[in-house]
Order: sequence, then C-alpha cells, then structure tokens
Amino acid sequence: MNRSKSKWVDTLLQSRWQSHILFWVLGWILQALVSGTPYGSYSRTFIHTGIMLLPQVLASYLLVYYQVPHLLFKRKYLLFGLSFLISAYFFSALARIMVVHIIEEIYRTPPFRQEPVWEILTDLRELVRPNFFRVYSVAFTMLIIKLLKENFEEKSKRELLEKKKITAELKFFKAQIHPHFMFNTLNNLYVLTLKKSDKAPEMLLKLSEILDYMLYQCNDQFVSIEKEAKLIQNYIDLEKLRYGSRLSLTLKEEIDNSKTQIAPLILISLIENAFKHGASGSLVDPVIEIELTVKDNILLFSIFNTKNKLTQEDQNNHKEGIGLSNTRSQLQLIYPDKHYLEIDEKDESYMATLKIDMNK
Repeated sequence: MNRSKSKWVDTLLQSRWQSHILFWVLGWILQALVSGTPYGSYSRTFIHTGIMLLPQVLASYLLVYYQVPHLLFKRKYLLFGLSFLISAYFFSALARIMVVHIIEEIYRTPPFRQEPVWEILTDLRELVRPNFFRVYSVAFTMLIIKLLKENFEEKSKRELLEKKKITAELKFFKAQIHPHFMFNTLNNLYVLTLKKSDKAPEMLLKLSEILDYMLYQCNDQFVSIEKEAKLIQNYIDLEKLRYGSRLSLTLKEEIDNSKTQIAPLILISLIENAFKHGASGSLVDPVIEIELTVKDNILLFSIFNTKNKLTQEDQNNHKEGIGLSNTRSQLQLIYPDKHYLEIDEKDESYMATLKIDMNK
C-alpha cells in the first residue's frame, strides 16, 4: 500500500501539468484558510480566493517563464526592471478591480461606495499595500519552488553523469589489469600441458577461480576483503607454480573483519607489478614480501620486491607502468582524499605502500 502511494506521488510530481494543478489547488486552499471569513463564511472565502487566482496565475507564469529566464538570467536588467514594474502595476490593478467590481458586488450589503476604475488605477498606495503582495507572494513562491526544483534536477543530472563516468572509467581500468598476467598464465599452462605436468590441473583450477571472480564477482563497486584476499592468494599460488623454488615469497595477512568492504582489483596491479619486475627478470634469487593488514576499516598494504639494478638509461627514461597508473586513477575515483600511495624505488629494490581509509 505504501509502495503504491509512493508511486502515485512520484507520477504526480513528474507530470508537469498535474504538478501545476496541484500547486494552484493547494495555493487556493491555503489562501482561503489563512484569509478566514471576511465575508461571513468559508464558502464565500473560497469563492473570493478562487476569483483572485486569475491575476495570481497570470503574474506567476509571466514572472517564472518569461521575465526571470529570458530577461533577468540573460542580464537584460533594464528590460527586466521595466517589464516587472509594468506587469506588477497591471496585475495589482486587476486584482483590485476584481475585488471592488466583482467580489464586493456579490457579497457586500448595499449601500456602499464603489471606487471607479480610474480611481483604482491612480491610488498607488492601495495597489501596492494589499494587492501587490497578494498577487506576488504566490508568484514568488512559485518562482522559488521552480528554482529549487531546477537546481535539484541539475544536481541529480550531474551526479548521474559523474557516476556513469566513474563506472565507465573503472570498467576501462579493470579491463587493462590482467592481460599480461593472463597471457603468461595461459602460456605456462600450455607448456605444463605439453609436459603432462601434475601442476596443470591445479593451475587450471586456480585460473578458473580468478576468471570467475574478475568476470562475475567483482562487478559491484565494493566487495568483501575476504574475496579480494582470496584473489590475491590464487594469483600468488599461480605465480609460485610458475617460478617454483627459485622465488622467495612471503605473505602476511591480518584482517580483523573479513566482511570489510573494498573496491575490487585495487591491490592486484601492485602485486602483478612486483612479479613482473621482481620475479620474471634475470634475478637468480628473486624476493617478494607482501603484508596486508585491515583494522577498523583501515587498510595497510605493502609489497617489496628485488629487481635488476637500474642503469643510467633506465633512470633517465623511467616511465610509470599502465598497472600502477590505473591503480592511482582507481584510488582517486573511489577513495578521493582517503588514500595514500607511496612508491620507493631504489637501484635493486622496489616497494609500494598503500593506506586506504574505507570508512564511509
């Protein structure tokens, strides 16, 4: 029942003409209730305020849909001022004429003095004091509501566009994370299959788990740290199968809550980078050390790897890889002002340290 009511209200507000009718009906009722019973009963008051809607409607739509957007907002200040003064005078006079020559004609007990039209038009004090405010209080209310509505719609549109932009960029970054890893893994799997190695089935199983995670389980903006840690472990296991005993690798994990939410695939690029430059090179005894700590929604991650010594040419032409660049972009999109990434590269070692505040 509540859902159907909510749907009805949304439909009503989204329909332009229905929302306008609702505005004027509510305005009519509120003005009648505020006015009291100057003519002896509420039924007469409702007729009175209903008749007075004519100058209010004309003044409101002229102000809201022409004078403000086409004159004031386009900086035609002189034209706006002249237009507003002329229309304010006209509608205030119309309101006064309707009171004297229609409403009072119906409800006042004769004899009474009835002001002629020319006297109404020249009595500026009477026009301004009750009639201008009676007409333009409604017009200004309508203008404020329209401006607030437009501001809300513009803000919602910007947020939607920004969300779509972020989603598209994240999908683009995710698509670039693992081609290098996938190529090497499939190549190694092919070699193991040719050799009929007992490691081939295990390697295939872990690869299928990684693919399942990347393709189906990390489509949401956030996943549990438990799933991300499982991805990291599978990735490391595959690389250990690849490099065997020549690689010295340690992984330390300390997670206080396995359900802590994190953006998916944030850490894998840093790990892939360590294997790419620290294990797949010509080092005899490569070393990789990984530490992952999550406490009170604060993630601390560090990864250290040995590497070949930088030559002078390497130092002069060093460029940041796509993986690290993507990680920086993802962090900026998802955790703006809530992350810290430090890279410490030396001649024969490389260390990345990342801190993320995952509190929402």
